[in-house]
Amino acid sequence: MHRPLTADTVRGLVRTALGDAAGVGDGLDVRPVDEAGEQLCWWIGTRHVLRLAPDPAASVRQRREIRVRDLVRPHVGVPVPASSAAGEWANGLAFTLDTRLPGASAEGRAVSPAGEADLAGLLSGLRSVPVRAAAALGLPVTTPRSLEKVRAQAARAAQRVDADGEFDPGRLDRLTPRAIHQLAPLPGTGVVVHHDLTGEHLKVTADGRVRGVLDWADAVIGDPAEDIAGLAVAVGAPAAVRAATLAGYEARLCLRGLWLARCDTVIRLAGRLQGQDEGPRPLRPLLRAQLRRAWEAILLERLTDVPEQGPDPGQRRAPDQGP
Repeated sequence: MHRPLTADTVRGLVRTALGDAAGVGDGLDVRPVDEAGEQLCWWIGTRHVLRLAPDPAASVRQRREIRVRDLVRPHVGVPVPASSAAGEWANGLAFTLDTRLPGASAEGRAVSPAGEADLAGLLSGLRSVPVRAAAALGLPVTTPRSLEKVRAQAARAAQRVDADGEFDPGRLDRLTPRAIHQLAPLPGTGVVVHHDLTGEHLKVTADGRVRGVLDWADAVIGDPAEDIAGLAVAVGAPAAVRAATLAGYEARLCLRGLWLARCDTVIRLAGRLQGQDEGPRPLRPLLRAQLRRAWEAILLERLTDVPEQGPDPGQRRAPDQGP
């Protein structure tokens, strides 16, 4: 049983972690990030955020996340939090005291053209991270999802959503069997993928620049279309596709990411409307906004055929996918 979390407990932990030389006094402003939650994430003054792992499995993920951030930081061109101190806050439970990055969530702030260039740097940088080094840190290698299976799930979900007047299932007809075949993942193209590029994990400043990418705990070696899909949900389909194109990704991969995002948003909204997921009731407006962003029209969709191409020379082969 770990000790209760209070402001004084948190101050003492930070004081111990940083050392007396850091000048952390009893008057340090500390407050939980989520006043109503489990209070495992605390603002520490104006420069840091303290993240406390709730269980041993989360502790393993957090320690790996710190190493992953250090690996990707030189490549991605956008700020990534750094750990100023790390250790255990209770027996077997890890903590990290991270630098606090400027900006607000992309859920409430639009990304500018310069911000799209920032996102392009993120995508191209992740593609350049050495896969072997990432695998050595313990990043799992994931198999690309079947777009056919995802579309089938979305079609079933769309019928439920249509009953509530939320979505027209006919919109999924644009993803034809031929298009699914054309957008199938190419073998041997695994790269480091953030895998959780939600709006809340993108810090956007008032001028629309992306000044931080948070929460690398779900990073994997896998399909780069997953990060394009995440951006389509977070910042809108047009901005996501422009960023991916600027990063050097071909039309086929951009459209694959777009359709993954579109299907995912229908599935998640249906789950919420049918009470199959957990979370506060205000989640529904967020899911509706995400669906709307993912389904924004893009110029690329006017292409009737996606050229059959070999692997993008910039993409790297995952270590266990063979020659």
